[in-house]
This record gives sequence, C-alpha cells and structure tokens, in this order.
Amino acid sequence: MKKEEIYKKYNKKIKLLTKYNKFYFDKSAPIVSDKEYDDLKGEILYLENKYAFLKSKSSPATVIGHKPSKNFKKSSHKIPMLSLSNAFSEDDLINFEKKIINFLSKKESFEISYSAEPKIDGISASLTYKNGNFVRGLSRGDGKEGEDITNNLKTIKDIPQYISSKDFPEEIDIRGEVFIQNSDFENLKDKFANPRNAASGSLRQKNPEYTKKIPLNFIAYTFGFENGLKVENQSDYLKKLRQWGFKINPLNKLISGVKNLIDNYNEIEKKRADLNFDIDGIVYKVNDFDLQKRLGNVANAPRWAVAHKFSSNKAVSQIKDIEIQIGRTGALTPVAKIKPINIGGVQVSNASLHNEDEIIRKDIRVGDTVTVERAGDVIPHVVSVDVLKRSNTTKKFIFPKKCPCGYETIKEFNKITKKFDAVRRCPDRGFECNRIAKEKLKHFVSKEAFNIDGFGKKIVEKFWELRLIKLPQDIFKLDYDRIEKLDGWGKLSADNLRYSVDEKKQISLERFIYSLGIRHIGLENAKLLSRYFGSFQKFKTLSKKNNYSDLLNIDGIGETQLVSIKNFFSKNINLKILNELNEVLNIQDAKVVNTKGLLRDKSFLVTGKLNNISRAEVKSLIEENSGTTVSSVSKKLNYLITGEKPTKKKIESAKALKIKIIDQDEFLRMLNKTG
Repeated sequence: MKKEEIYKKYNKKIKLLTKYNKFYFDKSAPIVSDKEYDDLKGEILYLENKYAFLKSKSSPATVIGHKPSKNFKKSSHKIPMLSLSNAFSEDDLINFEKKIINFLSKKESFEISYSAEPKIDGISASLTYKNGNFVRGLSRGDGKEGEDITNNLKTIKDIPQYISSKDFPEEIDIRGEVFIQNSDFENLKDKFANPRNAASGSLRQKNPEYTKKIPLNFIAYTFGFENGLKVENQSDYLKKLRQWGFKINPLNKLISGVKNLIDNYNEIEKKRADLNFDIDGIVYKVNDFDLQKRLGNVANAPRWAVAHKFSSNKAVSQIKDIEIQIGRTGALTPVAKIKPINIGGVQVSNASLHNEDEIIRKDIRVGDTVTVERAGDVIPHVVSVDVLKRSNTTKKFIFPKKCPCGYETIKEFNKITKKFDAVRRCPDRGFECNRIAKEKLKHFVSKEAFNIDGFGKKIVEKFWELRLIKLPQDIFKLDYDRIEKLDGWGKLSADNLRYSVDEKKQISLERFIYSLGIRHIGLENAKLLSRYFGSFQKFKTLSKKNNYSDLLNIDGIGETQLVSIKNFFSKNINLKILNELNEVLNIQDAKVVNTKGLLRDKSFLVTGKLNNISRAEVKSLIEENSGTTVSSVSKKLNYLITGEKPTKKKIESAKALKIKIIDQDEFLRMLNKTG
C-alpha cells in the first residue's frame, strides 16, 4: 500500500473516531456499540505502531475522552488513597506474611488474623462526613488529589446522607467502591463496554440528573481521616459500617493462616461467575489496627494489606514483529508487536517477551501464533507458542548484541547468585546513549519526579524527534515560538505548556534526585540521600570531595547504590546537567520532619536481635523523633543499641571510641516508652 493510501485510510478512521467521541462524551448518546468503538481504536493504534509517520492530535494514544477535568474541581485527600501491592500465588502470600512477621520481629508461630474482603471491580470513592452529615465526595484521582463528585455521589441510594448514631465519629472519610450490578448492566451494555466503565462514566457526568438514572451501588470497606472512631480492628469497623447504614461485602471473612486464605480464595473464585457484581481478587488486611499502624506504608502501598488477584485473562494472537526497547537503565527488552486483541476489556497490541533467555527457552519467532496473558495491571506477556501453527519459513529470532547507539551490550555478573543476569544491557552510559537518554527524559517528567502537567511520554517523544530537547535542562529552555507553530499546537497550548514548566521550576531535593534516574536510586533511596545531604549544593559537590564511602553510613544505601552514584558523578555530561539545572531551578533543601524530637542530634546503631521489635521499626522510631541511624561504628555514633547475640567487634569498637552502649529498655525509656 502506498504512503498516500495509508494516510487516507488512517485519517478516515480518525475522523470516524472523533465523531463517535462527540456523540459519546459530549452528547451522552453513543451511536455505536463499545465493541465497534474499541475495534476502531485498536485499528488506529495498530496503524500508528506499524507506520511511524502516522500522527494525529486526535489519536486515541493521546486523547483521553473520558477525563472531564473542566467539569469538576480538584480537592486533596486528607489521608492519601494508597494503592495495593498484588499477589498472584501462594508463594506471594507466604512472602507477604513473612515480611510482616520480620518487620514486627515476631516468631514464625505468631498468628495474624486477616480481614479477607473480595475486591469489587468498580470506582473508588471517599465520602467525608462531619457531625453525621455527608458533606463531600471525592474520586481517587492520583491518590493525593481527587475530583469533587459530591453531587453525583448523593444520587446513590446506598450512601447515607445523614447518620444519627451516637457512636459515629465527629469527622470521618468513609471509603469504598461504586459499582453496577451485572443484572442492572444488562440494560446498559449497549452503551458501555463493561460494568466498571458504566460506573466510571456515570460518576464523571457533569449533570447529576444523568447519574441519578444509572443504578449505581456503593460498598464501604475502609476509612481515611478520622476523628472519634472507636474501634480496634477491621472486622469490628465493618460491623460498625453496617450498623451505620452502609452496605458491606457479604463475602467478607476473618481468616488466619495462608493455607486458609488459599482455600477461601479457591472457594470464592468458583462462585465468581455466579455473583451479581464483578470481583477481580481478594484484599487481605491485617485485622488489628495497632499492628496496621506499626507496619505503616512502603512507597505508595501499605505493608499490612495485599490484593490477591484472580486468574488472569488470556487470548490468542499472532506476532507481527519483535522490537527491542531500551530502558532508562540500559536494559534491552524485547516486545512482541501482535495483532490487536481484546483481553478482559482492554485492547492489547504489545506483549512483553521479558528477555533474551525467555525467547530462546520458548523459541518465540516472528509470525508465531501465541497465547498472551494479562494478569491484573501487569504488562501483557507471551505465555506460550502454538508450534503446530508455525510456518516452515519462520526463522529463530537473533537477539542483537549491540545497542542501537553502537555500543556492545553486556550481561552483568551477579555476585550473590554467581550467575550472569538474564537481562542484556547497554553499559550504563546514561545520556551518552541516545536511546537511554530519551527514556531518562520520560522519567525526568514522570509523576513522582517533576510531574509537569501536559508533558507526558508522547510529548517527550515528539520534542525529541524535533530536537527540541536532548538533555533535562532543555525542558526549561524550550522554544515556545517554534512549538506554537507545530501541528496540533497554537498560542494557547504553547502558553499553557510554558506555564506548566515554569510552575515546576521549584522542586524538593528528594524529587530532584529521583528525577535524575540514577540506577538503583528509587524514590525511597532518593529520600534517604536528600536527608543525608540536606541541600542540592552538598549533593552536587559529592564528586569533588570524592567521599563516596561515607554514603554507606546511610541505613538503606549499600554497595550497589554506591557504585551507581559513583558512576553517575564520574560522567562529565551529568555534571554539566547538574550545573545547568542549578541555574534554572529552585531546588529546595530537605525538610526535617521533626527538629524538636526527643532524639535530636543523636545517632544510633543496632547490633543483635531485639525483643518484639524489628530494626526497621526501631529506625522509624528514631527518625520520627529527629534521630539518625548509621550502618557502622564510628566517631559519628552516639549510641550503640544491643540485643541478643550482638556483634563482638561492634561492642569492642564502641568501647574503644567511648560510645555509650545501651540495651533495648534504655532506648525505649529515652522515648518515654515502657521498657
């Protein structure tokens, strides 16, 4: 097919999609079924993936028609709505429980009670009640900030408008799931792809009268901010919810032991098809609120809860091509470009092949008919090949030994496993490799980093191709006059982008360090480094002082992170980036969480096993009270906390340096806690 004909075919589909969007989103009167709509989107995306020259501002890859950002004002959650980590097997649950027991420093025989709650596949919402009155309702949004959809939520009969119970808290955010029952969806299936989409579309309507016509339901399961809640565990809280007039999941159970969790999981999965609402797994929550508080959160998920996902959806497709993608850390990832297929309501055109070893083991070839699996939010991947349908002309896929930048790729040797890694990499050249540089820029503008509104991955790709950006500092020196003249832009769009970029010129030190994309330095390690250095100037001068080994005193920073940081500062291009960013940004000093704590200006190190409290929890207590932790005995250490079977060398070193040695009881007394 000629290029001109391809353009004509593509533009015809784009115009048709634009028409469908107008009727669906603007007029709330869809003129085609969801299947036809989804198929059309899949065809457009397939063409864009096949022909790089196809681009449109109306492409479904860039347009998200269901985001009514102008219809609802944004509002912050008092307590973030965290996501959950996932489990897919019994081993995952065993590891989940082990981590809990280790953190709490309990014996293996310690029994944990879990509230097992089937996870409804709906839309999360948070309802704020003050003095019994329902005053505000928010969507999850990005977890920190949601859309104010109060008026739409007030149309749902399951949500009490006023609660008169004497034991109802003075203020509380009741959280739960908005959904549509499968029986009710039968009357809506011509308008929506599935019940979840129906619930989402209804809640995001500007006119609550429209929402009122949709048979929405609400099941409550947790809370965010609270003032006056008098319950000690999740199971009692669920009972209270029912007493206050909320509906709760009828399949909720209190269970102990991983084996019993698995039995319950299998039992509910068998009932899944007969339920009147969609569920995609079971959420397990540590029942005891005191234990939940001790366990706390890691990154954006609680340590005390996990979502056990049900069996994934699978489908059969054909591999059209295999492409090698280069990640920001230099990893070469093979991706199968497949004929678009619908898996669990999601259009899939790409499937991960993981790495070179997997391709060899499964003997995956271009043209093969394959089974593709999509488990929860995990990236779709190729499970197996149907060799009986393989053509005689197919050839084995030869994994490239060179990065497109020209450098020989490597497989790193793992000192722990004594084996070479399965992942092949371009050596850690950072911005010296064009492929890595582009991915680093995507990371730089990502949500946890600079989070520049309207500056997503697609914009990075486009500006990269146009040579508008090559290094992070280029983002803050954009040629807006040129951008204004680009296809699909204009003065207003360019001005909006300028405003978004300027707004992010002030950033916290921890987010800035994370944005640099240093290998092995995630958000948590970035926080540790931020607290350690305190200011950007101290961080920037690390290369001049050449005192990298001191970083090992930071609890959580090991040899692996140290090597990555040293490698980053060894490259002149990175020093140039830091210097030029320093000129255009206002990088704020690290905030000290509590400067007046009981342990201020004191440093601690633990040796030996403590009684009923883990090192992780001790570290949290120290930091909460303005203290610091170190990883070795030195003159910087103030207190050595000893438990059972302490390291003799640390004891001897502490005595030689006249460092005070205390036991667990003495440490707790310093915090005014009972020993």
